[in-house]
Amino acid sequence: MSPVVSLPTRSLSLFDATSLIVGIIVGAGIYQMAPDVAKGVDGVWGLLGIWVLGGLLSLCGALCYAELATAYPEQGGDYVYLNRAYGNWAGFLFGWVQLVVVRPGDIAVMAFAFATYAGAIADAATGGASPVGPSVYAVIAVVVLTAINVIGVRQGAWTQNLLTVAKTAGLLLIVAAAFAGTTAPATAGVPADTVPFGLALIFVLFTYGGWNEMAYVAAEVRDPDRNIGRALVLGTLAVTVLYLLANGAFLVALGHGGMAASTAVATDTVAAVLPEAAAVLVSALICVSALGAVNGLVFTGARISYALGRDHHPFARLGRWHPRLGTPVAALVVQGAIAVALIVALGSFTGAVLYTAAAVYGFYLATTLAVIVLRRKDPQRPRAFRVPGYPVTPLVFAATCVLLIWSAIDYKPAISLATAGLVLLGLPVWWWSRRHR
Repeated sequence: MSPVVSLPTRSLSLFDATSLIVGIIVGAGIYQMAPDVAKGVDGVWGLLGIWVLGGLLSLCGALCYAELATAYPEQGGDYVYLNRAYGNWAGFLFGWVQLVVVRPGDIAVMAFAFATYAGAIADAATGGASPVGPSVYAVIAVVVLTAINVIGVRQGAWTQNLLTVAKTAGLLLIVAAAFAGTTAPATAGVPADTVPFGLALIFVLFTYGGWNEMAYVAAEVRDPDRNIGRALVLGTLAVTVLYLLANGAFLVALGHGGMAASTAVATDTVAAVLPEAAAVLVSALICVSALGAVNGLVFTGARISYALGRDHHPFARLGRWHPRLGTPVAALVVQGAIAVALIVALGSFTGAVLYTAAAVYGFYLATTLAVIVLRRKDPQRPRAFRVPGYPVTPLVFAATCVLLIWSAIDYKPAISLATAGLVLLGLPVWWWSRRHR
């Protein structure tokens, strides 16, 4: 007698889906990258303008994914679209790289961000250096959040909703503190040093990363024809507004030059009003932000591995939905184990962004162009949502991906070549999986 195989159910509301997007995007990046972005532009309007540009470019990508996700509302996101557009090999390579490199690496990066600020809180509470290293905090975060997502979809979604609301409220409190404090002097208007505009744009788009995560849980969204597109657009626009408010607050409190020179921009902003409590309050906020990103990455990443296991025999155990818990337990456990191994092996998150950048934007490029390919290849497919401004919108985002890929290769060619080697390693694995299908 064959075992009962459970399938995903449509249990995520529009609010759940939007919270997932906002929760993943608004991690620790806005606090870490804002000063470097300020070094790449001239003046207040230049600074606000580059954040608006980043939001608009991300919205172009989100609109492309909205069309694909509503046309093919299945688990796996890019994995499904690449399979249909280019063939089985392309989807497999995406799932392979996400399984062994990108998703565990992203989880580890955000877990380390949480660990850094959790350690700062522990140091402040004990009055000295904590005996627990950052790797321990990071491992605990991954293990606990993976366990919550194993228990059930609703538990994972409610955890995401709570963390997203908390981090949004905290970010708005920083904004309020800035406008309640003393306005920065006019002399703080020019950064002491600068970075190239292209690098500043990479930093901006990195902080917007995550808007595409909605596509990975498309099979669990209620009324997908309406809610997938709405969640992608609402989530991206909400993050753009939050980022503009945050940068406006940093400018009011510190000025352009002070913002660019800051090494802890949120702490310096809050210190203008609450100098004694600023470090602990901001550390707690960034901990919540990072945990929200980790939970969202855990939640959505397992769906990619599930889709890979569903279609390829060597990974079959990953492609099962637990009949009682209603979650992809094996995919969650394997993903968490790889992330923990990376945390232990790496010890820090330095270089992780550049390590994955070329591969990530390479697949973004392929998926964006899949909108055009699938309109020609599968014209009869119902499309409840169509990309506004087609084909200009997908081509604009595709050109952005090419620029970012080139920037990553030009800046660290050795790292990009190593990543390309790991991607290509997936081809013999794909061939082997075809033989065992």
